[in-house]
Amino acid sequence: MHCPFCRHPDSRVVDSREADEGQAIRRRRSCPECGRRFTTVETAVLSVVKRSGVSEPFSRDKVIKGVRRACQGRDVDNDALVLLAQQVEDTVRASGSAEIPSNEVGLAILGPLRDLDEVAYLRFASVYRSFSSAEDFEREIDELRRHQRGEDTVSSTA
Repeated sequence: MHCPFCRHPDSRVVDSREADEGQAIRRRRSCPECGRRFTTVETAVLSVVKRSGVSEPFSRDKVIKGVRRACQGRDVDNDALVLLAQQVEDTVRASGSAEIPSNEVGLAILGPLRDLDEVAYLRFASVYRSFSSAEDFEREIDELRRHQRGEDTVSSTA
């Protein structure tokens, strides 16, 4: 780590602490050359690999935007969407991989969204799973009802 003051190529870590609910590490550093102290924040970058092969950083805002579209006209508050996005991020980070396919992000959205709002869930699932007929909706509604009753469900297109 280069010192931001004198550009010396080395520094010594004086203190390390978790930050951002464990998603980052805050390090207090000291430069052996000029003696000044500075702070760095280290985060693990989570990348989403799209179907086209393009990779981009994971964004909670993009999750919220997509789910908000599915919730249009529904009584879902912004705090619930922020919590859902946090749950999705926690789920994809738990995979332990630095890169995750976009379809896994979609799958991570479906579970919490189903519990948040059934209509928004059906809207999102219809686009995400490319429903092409009324039978697709019927099949998904049957799965939703089984989930509500606490029965084991097997996704039709996982």
